[in-house]
Amino acid sequence: MAKSFYHFLMKYRHPGAKDEISMFANEAYLDHGFPKTASNYDQLSSYLEFNGHYLPNMRIFDDVWELYLQHERS
Repeated sequence: MAKSFYHFLMKYRHPGAKDEISMFANEAYLDHGFPKTASNYDQLSSYLEFNGHYLPNMRIFDDVWELYLQHERS
């Protein structure tokens, strides 16, 4: 079974985050409402559109989503 997007994203958590992906991972970790078991783009995108105030833009999510898809295919 595939890992959830959240589980994949957590590998980018870093205490001294300077890049956008690590900052996203750190903030998602602190977001108690984040859909942790989701692996559906539309569900995650909708959630972040309305609740992802910590994302400066949705391109960051799209970039990580592409990494997630590549990882799941390998």
